[in-house]
Amino acid sequence: MLSINSTPQGSVREPLCKIIRGNGAKKPFNLRAAAGCAFDGAKVVLQPISDVAHLIHAPLACEGNSWDNRGAASSGPGLWRTSFTTDLTELEILMGHSERKLVDAICEIKKDHAPAAIFVYATCVPAMIGDDIVAICRSATAEFAIPVVPVNAPGFLGAKKLGNRLAGQALFDHVIGTVEPEDCGPNDINILGEFNISGEFWLVKPLLDTLGIRVRACIPGDARYLQVASAHRARATMVVCSSALVNLAQKMEERWDIPFFEGSFYGISGTSNALRRIAGLLIKNGADSELLDRAEALISVEENRAWKRLEIFRAGLKGKRVLLNTGGVKSWSLVHALLEIGMEIVATSVKKSTDDDRGRIKQVLKEECHLHDSIAPSRLYSTLTGGKADIMLSGGRTQFIALKAKVPWLDINQERRHAYAGYEGMVQLVRQTYLAIHNPIWTELREPAPWERHRDANIRKHGEREPYRIPLSSGIEGG
Repeated sequence: MLSINSTPQGSVREPLCKIIRGNGAKKPFNLRAAAGCAFDGAKVVLQPISDVAHLIHAPLACEGNSWDNRGAASSGPGLWRTSFTTDLTELEILMGHSERKLVDAICEIKKDHAPAAIFVYATCVPAMIGDDIVAICRSATAEFAIPVVPVNAPGFLGAKKLGNRLAGQALFDHVIGTVEPEDCGPNDINILGEFNISGEFWLVKPLLDTLGIRVRACIPGDARYLQVASAHRARATMVVCSSALVNLAQKMEERWDIPFFEGSFYGISGTSNALRRIAGLLIKNGADSELLDRAEALISVEENRAWKRLEIFRAGLKGKRVLLNTGGVKSWSLVHALLEIGMEIVATSVKKSTDDDRGRIKQVLKEECHLHDSIAPSRLYSTLTGGKADIMLSGGRTQFIALKAKVPWLDINQERRHAYAGYEGMVQLVRQTYLAIHNPIWTELREPAPWERHRDANIRKHGEREPYRIPLSSGIEGG
């Protein structure tokens, strides 16, 4: 039977009982404050593992609301983009047939698709009626000779951020360490919390390949099941999105002694620092000491090339003011990247950021007045219409606020179509920002409409007049 007590205490109690200290007071850290539910957060983290079948044990709406809500890209199998659900009905729930239907679904997926593994997600309904998906997955693994992994993340447990961590816990308990690779090396690393949005990981991997650094597992972006299962043999780990999988990095360090650090591939200096820290950790764990020298040589070449390409944009962006409405790792990494090119940050949202993320922003911006837990739509609109920002960088939910204010907008969330990681990504980010700000459509939009210009000309010529009013009675008698 699934209950909150059967979920790993390390991933549920730790975040829900985290204490925030301030002025001597203590209060629980409420993960329910963020948008989304725990199931949605778990699905976001695990779905990009591309050769796995993701089976949602729930009524149809749960899968319909969570499918394909992140623009991750894959270079391999497309199975992860196929939607699987048990589609529980009221009758099956009342008559106790839901577990049998889950077993049948696992059997059908194994027969028709032959995935590398099947991930079974528990949602609110089967959790409340007591379906034991852990036992079912254990039995199915033995019966069908395929890894069947339970993901205990019913939505009522908490918010999306908690679901992210429960996904990491599921990988730690049931996947990582189950396969021993035959090609371990001193330059193997893991990258956690990299979702390969619009192919961003593919802009970073060539840099690591040049240095002879092999990515044992990138979780979850463009990942394969066997890569994740053998991730325990890496020599170092980089955590990109700390709010999602930092708990997994901590547990892997405790069990397998894999050191980790939190970094970012956004911006020129951010990418360079990440490469240096990866090389440093590998050297401490037995890699060739010349690795750092090779990293510095590569950084020098790539930085010079990037700055030369950015030169044509710098004059048009210097001093331009940015309103940044995002969260997580982007709340601090994009701030640093935009400041590098000479832009100014008007404000940034830190709603989904961790305490460490906030600390990094404060180090860069110095003034805390630029940080906002949540920026209301009315405040976004007043900031834009008041001439305080030249462009807004945000997700698709707030794009219409910028359009209504007739101010340039650029998508930097998971729905975007451009990759912004690494040196190449920084050039793309700056280019897209430049094109958005200097698009001539904004000048046209801010000009008065033709009928408004005609009206204003008449007012200047004849003065203000009372509008013509149609009399209530037309004076025409009825026949």
